[in-house]
Amino acid sequence: MEGLWRQIDGYCERLDPGYWAEPVNAVTNAAFVLVAWVMWRRVRGQGLPLAELLCLVLALIGMGSFLFHTHAQVWAAIADVVPIVGFSLLYIYAANRHFWGWPGWAAALGALAYLPYTALLTPVFAGLPFFRISSFYWPLPVLIFGYAVLLRRRAPATARGLTLGAGLLCLSLVARSLDMPVCAALPLGTHFLWHILNALMLGWMIELYRRHMLAGPVRQG
Repeated sequence: MEGLWRQIDGYCERLDPGYWAEPVNAVTNAAFVLVAWVMWRRVRGQGLPLAELLCLVLALIGMGSFLFHTHAQVWAAIADVVPIVGFSLLYIYAANRHFWGWPGWAAALGALAYLPYTALLTPVFAGLPFFRISSFYWPLPVLIFGYAVLLRRRAPATARGLTLGAGLLCLSLVARSLDMPVCAALPLGTHFLWHILNALMLGWMIELYRRHMLAGPVRQG
């Protein structure tokens, strides 16, 4: 259990173990909560329980990340990662269920398949110099791009939206990966941009799901 309290120093902005050693990284987590609130107002009352749940998990992402960038301990890192994984699994389930029309059990199994998929691809990205820092996250935009390609005929508008979402995620991952390499030239780092861009990306993904559901089962485009 003592390992849960071990300090983690993995970001350019952090220079000491103090609670407010990463003020910008900590405060920019408000972007997740703000986007979650905006999207909650957009999806509320539209009969989209999965979208409402995604908004709640998005807010939890901001709270968990805030804990990590203030306490900077192993337990806080877990609180940071778990909501992100939860959002990914929930969105994949929603995509399988409603973009593809799979039955609930198949959509759930497809979502759970994301875990071994990520476990297999993470070492691949870890072997690439620039991608190593965010190797755990890079399998996700690959998957989103894959869904976009496969959905281009069935739901072209949704496919285009997924492509935009994957592109935004790649951009945010670049910002996350550049944090330490540019630290000498930019003491603030770039991790805060990961928060802002990722919040916008996740909000867009909820909006895309909302649009798909409101468009109905007919072909989009």
